[in-house]
Amino acid sequence: MDTRQWMSVTLFLATALMVFVSFLSYRKRHLPVAKTMILIMLAAAFYAFGYAFEVLSRSLNDVKLSLQIEYLGIPFVTTLWLFQVIQFTGTAARYRKRLAIVLFVIPVMVFFLHLTNDWHHLIYERYILNESDSVPLYTTIKGPWYKVHTVYNYSVLLCGMLLFIPMYWRALPIVRKQIVVLLLGAIAPMVFNLFFWSGMNVDLTPFGFAVSGIAYVWGILRFNLLRLTPLAMAKVFETIRDGVVLFDYEDQIVSYNKAAEKVLPELGMPKRYPVDMEKVLSSSPELLERIRAASDGDERFPFHRFQEDRIKHYNCSLSLIYESGSVLIGKILMFNDITELKESETRLRENARQLSELNAFKDKLFTVVAHDIRDPIALLVSLTELLGDELSAADFEHGELVRELKGQVQSTFQLVENLLDWYRSQKGRVVFRPLGWNLQQVVRQALLLAGTKAGMKQIRMSERINEKLTVRADKEMLDLILRNLLSNAIKFTGIGGAIDIGAVLEGDMIIVSVRDNGSGIDDQTSELLRLEEPFLKLMVKGDDSEDMRFGLALIREFVRIHGGSLWFESEPGVGTTFSFTLPGSASLLEAFDDGGMEEEAYESDFGGR
Repeated sequence: MDTRQWMSVTLFLATALMVFVSFLSYRKRHLPVAKTMILIMLAAAFYAFGYAFEVLSRSLNDVKLSLQIEYLGIPFVTTLWLFQVIQFTGTAARYRKRLAIVLFVIPVMVFFLHLTNDWHHLIYERYILNESDSVPLYTTIKGPWYKVHTVYNYSVLLCGMLLFIPMYWRALPIVRKQIVVLLLGAIAPMVFNLFFWSGMNVDLTPFGFAVSGIAYVWGILRFNLLRLTPLAMAKVFETIRDGVVLFDYEDQIVSYNKAAEKVLPELGMPKRYPVDMEKVLSSSPELLERIRAASDGDERFPFHRFQEDRIKHYNCSLSLIYESGSVLIGKILMFNDITELKESETRLRENARQLSELNAFKDKLFTVVAHDIRDPIALLVSLTELLGDELSAADFEHGELVRELKGQVQSTFQLVENLLDWYRSQKGRVVFRPLGWNLQQVVRQALLLAGTKAGMKQIRMSERINEKLTVRADKEMLDLILRNLLSNAIKFTGIGGAIDIGAVLEGDMIIVSVRDNGSGIDDQTSELLRLEEPFLKLMVKGDDSEDMRFGLALIREFVRIHGGSLWFESEPGVGTTFSFTLPGSASLLEAFDDGGMEEEAYESDFGGR
């Protein structure tokens, strides 16, 4: 095999290799960098393929045809490489399309000038036959535009290298390897081309592209050359909100993001990286010791320093970076700013302390109400009752005034009692112990206690409750519910009125009703009582009904604790009916025949006429 043959075979193999790289790049064609790589390798393939035919040419026409094939790639290959570098480095992202037009002006002109070279000879002035019958068959005399294109190509290569240098120093280890592969792909053809300019007749540049193809295949398969570009990795690195610092296996700082510089401003002091971490982080000895001591797995630890006139708190995560699963290549330190969380925690603790103090004060306040206010008012109630009885017997002329005083003292005492009951329920001191109770007996006990007050107004009270009805309720809460409803009914029922308590069974719930024929409730008060709001908002200072509202709010809560509900119906001048539901016991349902209840009326007079 002579020189022409082995050169052509080598060039065809180089062409195949470049087409293979184009195929690998095509599989990643959704990435702009991969699209550019396809064009680079196809341009280089045309160059090598055309040069293979030029080596085998036997006439000037064959040589010119081969050159036409070569010039499908020669003008564009180096410019495409520079454009790829621009994509990697993120240069002029906003003006990239305009920049591409400017960059390809000269390559496009060179392509068309060579296509029409026989008319003007600006690329090749003439062709001289090589009498020695060696490679190449014809020696070309270069024209002025060939030299312009050569200068342009070397300028493009130089610009690409200058763009790569700053990125290389700041890049991650894997990205550095990608940059080296891309530089090798550009330097190899340039070195081979220098042999041609040094006086060698044979242009070895296509063989340099074969070396580039091998380098690109190695980079794609070994270093994920087209999977994630350095620009994308840099963008991800810079946009992480947490501070990130990268160290190599010698504990030198390799790179960091802007968030890390906010945590450690001293990172911005060195002009070049990598740099020994002890020179940069000397003001944080504890942090240095943590980094040096890291041996295996992830380590988390707190870190704080004084910045911006306050203490900044961080959660640090230190991880080891391995290559191939076993070879330690570096460490990564991340800072998560938890200053706001710490400050919020401090504020919550302070608020909790203040709330605890306020609760303690409230407890003391209600203790005073329970002992130092309730007892004197209870004594006043007793005294006014005695005084009222004596004055009534003596037919005292101011008896009406004393009776009014007695009513006000009793109302105040009832309000204090309700307030204390509510307070104990809110503190959890009223324990909910539901048991089965005979409803008739509980109601009769409540009527008996309220009988004296009803008798003073000659109010007839009666109950119509089946003796078999049993409720499941807390006795203390049920007594309070009935006591309040009866107290309100007596208060708003005129002399000689009537109050009736009834109960019916519906499903597994018993509906208890307290009905009076008093003055009823006006529309404004009725709306206030229906509000689902805290009782304090229901109390209107100076209103005669404020103690009733207070008691009803307490009743509503106790009924809800039992799983029931409270409602009322009222018509001014006719009377009011308050109803609430309580659950029936399991034994209750067995006491009825066919699921119903025999209605037996029981009437008892308390206080009577």
